[in-house]
Amino acid sequence: MTLNRTPVHVNDAVAELMKRVKPLGTETVSYNDSYGRVLAQDLTATSDVPLFTKSAMDGFAINSAHSTGASGDSRVAFKVVEEVPAGSSSDYVLKDNEAFRIMTGAEIPESADTVVMFEQTKETDEGFTIRREFKAGENIAQKGEECKVGDVIVEKGTMINPGTVATLATFGYSEVEVFRQPVVGVLSTGTELLEVEDELERGKIRNSNTPMVLGQLKRMGIEGKHYKLETDDFDTLHTRIKSMLGEVDVIITTGGVSVGDYDLLPKIYDELGAEVLFNKVAMRPGSVTTVSALGDKLLFGLSGNPSACYSGFELFARPALNLMQEAALPFAPIVDAILDEDHPKPNPFSRFIRAELFFKEGKIYARPSGFNKSNAVTSIARSNGVIVLPGGTRGFVKGDAVKVMMTDVTTGADNFGVE
Repeated sequence: MTLNRTPVHVNDAVAELMKRVKPLGTETVSYNDSYGRVLAQDLTATSDVPLFTKSAMDGFAINSAHSTGASGDSRVAFKVVEEVPAGSSSDYVLKDNEAFRIMTGAEIPESADTVVMFEQTKETDEGFTIRREFKAGENIAQKGEECKVGDVIVEKGTMINPGTVATLATFGYSEVEVFRQPVVGVLSTGTELLEVEDELERGKIRNSNTPMVLGQLKRMGIEGKHYKLETDDFDTLHTRIKSMLGEVDVIITTGGVSVGDYDLLPKIYDELGAEVLFNKVAMRPGSVTTVSALGDKLLFGLSGNPSACYSGFELFARPALNLMQEAALPFAPIVDAILDEDHPKPNPFSRFIRAELFFKEGKIYARPSGFNKSNAVTSIARSNGVIVLPGGTRGFVKGDAVKVMMTDVTTGADNFGVE
């Protein structure tokens, strides 16, 4: 089989892939299991929020008209006639210069229209005095000021975060319709591979790609299926991938996509009748990344080199898997940063460098996270983003403006950083 490998631009490869992604339909899950899923319907308010006009502070509910004339030289006295804790209200009608002692969240009685905080009062035997006039509505949350019945609170296609889960509970959604997650099978090829528990042998390495890809899937909320390959030959690999196609929506393989005599996947794709969308990308690392389509199923052939494999997943598999769930924002966020280290190497192709992002003096900085060849693995462990260096450039120096793809936003800071 003659293999034609013409490099395509990263953007063109992504665009071609996105055109072939097919949504997977929907399912209904409990709100408790909805975190990380994608909403398949607009989430609308089933009640006003707040449901009733309530106190936003601990203090005293009064009729603001009764505070007229209050000043530091002429304090106005109020008598406390009733207490209104959270969860209750009162139908008592305030007379002149009477007040309710009220707690945060309690419903404001109809005869009151403002809340005076405890700190703004001076206690007396019968109640308190105030030293300024108050206007109607102070320290009060009005009914429906946040949203009203029928308002769209969270739009279809949004990834459900903890706040969305809270919103589901607020409006009584015990179940919610979400897009189905893809079932993803992961298979690493290569006779040189050992399992993690195996002792190292001459000429062999432990398989780090499979656990890494499974981790990248888990970061997306997807539990990948790990497939093992006992013998790395054409018939065994062909049989295994045919079997996987009957069990999963997407296959991710690592290794075996280059042009060597033992790189079998291009021949497998041909034998299966899969359409190769692209098999060489103008990028470093990961230029041999190959993506094929067989009906509605996608086959991602990622490099066997760990850093190239990682980049291939983030650039191609991640957005495709998100789009299969009709996520409104399928791509990793891109931020502007300042390069914190020289990178003099020319870039004939777009280069993607594992990076450490950090804040300094109110700005985002990025530096390579360590050894930076395609076979590197330890630098991935220290990275929380990927520096994107465009093709056709002759190198970058410290202080240059760069774009960074945020792959991992779970990495924290060493201090709170709020002044």
